[in-house]
Amino acid sequence: MGLNDTPSGERVHIGFYGMRNAGKSSLVNAVTGQKLSLVSDVKGTTTDPVKKAMELLPLGPVVIIDTPGMDDTGELGAERVRRAEDMLSETDVAVLTADASLGLTDGDRDLIRRFEEKKIPFVAAWNKSDLPHAMRKPEDERFIAVSALTGDGVRELKERIAALGRGTAEREKRIVSDLLKPGDCAVLVIPIDAAAPKGRLILPQQQTIRDLLEGGCAALCCRDTELSATLDKLSAPPALVITDSQAFGRVAKLVPRDVRLTSFSILFARYKGDLGELVKGAAALSSIRDGDPVLISEGCSHHRQCGDIGTEKLPRWIREFTGAEPSFTFTSGGEFPEDLSPWKLVVHCGGCMLNEREMKSRIERCAEAGVPVVNYGVAIAHMHGILRRSLELFPDMLTLLDGE
Repeated sequence: MGLNDTPSGERVHIGFYGMRNAGKSSLVNAVTGQKLSLVSDVKGTTTDPVKKAMELLPLGPVVIIDTPGMDDTGELGAERVRRAEDMLSETDVAVLTADASLGLTDGDRDLIRRFEEKKIPFVAAWNKSDLPHAMRKPEDERFIAVSALTGDGVRELKERIAALGRGTAEREKRIVSDLLKPGDCAVLVIPIDAAAPKGRLILPQQQTIRDLLEGGCAALCCRDTELSATLDKLSAPPALVITDSQAFGRVAKLVPRDVRLTSFSILFARYKGDLGELVKGAAALSSIRDGDPVLISEGCSHHRQCGDIGTEKLPRWIREFTGAEPSFTFTSGGEFPEDLSPWKLVVHCGGCMLNEREMKSRIERCAEAGVPVVNYGVAIAHMHGILRRSLELFPDMLTLLDGE
């Protein structure tokens, strides 16, 4: 992926929801101008959520989500509904597709209630409004009369989606450049080992470099094995050193104490998660005992290699830090348990492949279950005794540490 491509986690996620045969898939195709979803008169044609990254004018880069009908039946249907419900946690803008020939159903009203509970901005498409027996749309400004068949109202619907989506897309968020001044130099420590992808940088590294350049800062990259030589060659100390979490321990010993140091994972915890909640969760590592269930979760799905951080390095570091033998469970991609109560601690990746709403939703679900959650970078810094140093960029986080 090039530096100019928009990753999925940075795109506005637009989810289409409704009952079976309300015309969701037809409306998705009409809105996108593409045949993204299979269309049929048979109820329940969409059996799994369909996700597609694309450009949607006048909004820009988006991910379109077409979901199964929320009134699906039977054992398999219940699983489809559960998968559709899972999509709510990553939906930035929801489109309720209601069948104008049937009127607003209890299922439609329940979806509206769910959108409101989860604070998801939404628009309701009163689909099939071209039919002679179509009911008049509800007196609600959130409803737009449309016809996926004729295209009537689709342009207005796209403009309404774009207006809601801009609220997510245009919020000014920076990864690190807001913590530096134009002209500052940041050194990025990027180990190249067996787990590093061949021929490219991973997404957090790409995005951080781009953010530094946009902020008028210099980004100097090196491996941890060349860090000392790189620092010696600089005429002045860098304003900041950012390291891959896996090299945190080694890098902390090489970077002078008066130079600020943090990790990509900690920066991303602030960028799209809840850094305060993750910092509080780090304390739970000290209370892990033999047999305690620990969930290690990654937001992406990738081929596990020798030395994998999630399944090999983190469990080893946790064992060494606690002197205990916990019981580890591993999940990846869209897998994230609905019921988190069985676990003593959740250790989550930085979430670079998840959008902000999904990452925050996972953290909130942990909080609601009363289960501490920490991300890779915060956990590794804590276990190496350098969490305070890695948080010096964020004085409010230091206050949080002092309050524990």
